[in-house]
Amino acid sequence: MKRFIALPLVFTLFFAFAVSPAGADSKASAKIEDSITVLEEMMSIPEKGIPPALLNNADGIAIIPGVIKAGFILGGRYGTGVLLVRNKEGKWSDPSFMSLTGGSIGWQAGVESIDIILVFKSGRSIERIKRGKFTLGADASVAAGPVGRQASAATDVQLKSEIYSYSRSRGLFAGLALEGAALQIDDEENEVYYGREGRFVENIFQEKKIKTPPEAEKLTGLLTKYTTGKR
Repeated sequence: MKRFIALPLVFTLFFAFAVSPAGADSKASAKIEDSITVLEEMMSIPEKGIPPALLNNADGIAIIPGVIKAGFILGGRYGTGVLLVRNKEGKWSDPSFMSLTGGSIGWQAGVESIDIILVFKSGRSIERIKRGKFTLGADASVAAGPVGRQASAATDVQLKSEIYSYSRSRGLFAGLALEGAALQIDDEENEVYYGREGRFVENIFQEKKIKTPPEAEKLTGLLTKYTTGKR
């Protein structure tokens, strides 16, 4: 009789561990590792990378690996990534998890995984993201960013958009239109990853009572490497 009682208990414990926060934590860590890879690979191609002048003056950066775009005439997008902001001293914050969702209409067919980096020139956009869902093209202008080390600071200043997008395509599409896509802080993923309950994105950005995991420190250090630290 004890054997028959023990078996259901074993299966119950197995499924409890399978859906425990530890699994989600591992998923979140993998997302940051993917973000590190995307940033390193994009910045390793000087003639196609983000201009240092633009990145050095950025107020924030979002890295969204593996955004899925699928559709035939009517399409959609979905992806998750991280958002980091920069203070007045030029120091980068810990990453906050975020999502990108949105639909598009046009003549298109296929499925594609695209890595996206968004560079925020204005802190206004980041403040709006912290308050709730933020729509690219409606709440702030977004444009394809200039590329290459030859893009001068003067040219960057003349560009009027608040946000500049960079993408790396792996599938069937050529390019990605981001107007209408929505960005939103993922509070649940932040809770799991940082081991705290509640909406504390402001604490993440201001490094208040937050224990930073190793891979998050690695990402912040990588961004510091690519920027001067001066504003």
